[in-house]
Amino acid sequence: MLAQLADLGTRKFWRATGRPVDLDGEHSWLRAPTSSGPVVRDGWLAAEAALHGGYVDDETPGAGLLPSMADLDGPGFRAADLRPQVRDFYEHTADWHLEAWSSWAPWAWPGGELVSRFFGKRVEQLALPMRPLDVAHGMESRVPVIRDADGRQVAAGWLRTLRATGEFVFSGCYSTRTLPGAARPSVHVAFPLESGNVQVFLQPQVRADGSLLLSSPAGEFGADGAYVVVEDGSTHASRMPVHETFHVYVDDRGVLRTDHVLRLWGATAMRLHYKLERSA
Repeated sequence: MLAQLADLGTRKFWRATGRPVDLDGEHSWLRAPTSSGPVVRDGWLAAEAALHGGYVDDETPGAGLLPSMADLDGPGFRAADLRPQVRDFYEHTADWHLEAWSSWAPWAWPGGELVSRFFGKRVEQLALPMRPLDVAHGMESRVPVIRDADGRQVAAGWLRTLRATGEFVFSGCYSTRTLPGAARPSVHVAFPLESGNVQVFLQPQVRADGSLLLSSPAGEFGADGAYVVVEDGSTHASRMPVHETFHVYVDDRGVLRTDHVLRLWGATAMRLHYKLERSA
């Protein structure tokens, strides 16, 4: 009962601080999967595929979060300039496994622990690792592809679980999406929740060394960044003061790595580091 009241209170907060949106019209760029119940896991996949008149493909070997990084091409970005390993990871994610390390800023740790313990682990979504040993045995990942009636990939799920316990850490829906007035697409990641979702629009950049930088900066409503959408009688959306950067690069020994920094407003709250290795 307390958990249900907390979830309801959270939705009321975001409704009060957000703005009404029309997901079938002006704000269709915010349409994303939601969970039919309080525990998320992978239950949203079939419903999302049905909306596209398609199906969930969980058997294609070497499935990627994006069918091609060239889908992001536009002014200021060329997938052809990326290091081959970086591009291969996004186009064939299922062929890679990852090891992760986490570090929290002391001021942010109590809040992160509260969210992870009483929300993330309960709903099995956004269960951020709080201690390095939480992910000491690594994470498993699945990449089920959402296809439309013609078999084209319209999105992909990335389901990450702790190898030691099988508990869900993240369950995200990945695709490309062009924001209103934008000159080129962004990487769109949605994390389904009951009666809503959290979404992040990431701006891609290729650095001089062929590495990839994805960022969700501060900005106006409708620009790249993080959003929360809630369905509570009507649908409301709000920008979140959460800003992330992902730097995907090849180190001096040829190993693919990612530095992930999460900031609240302008202060660094958490850092994650991933070591990515292609399966034999």
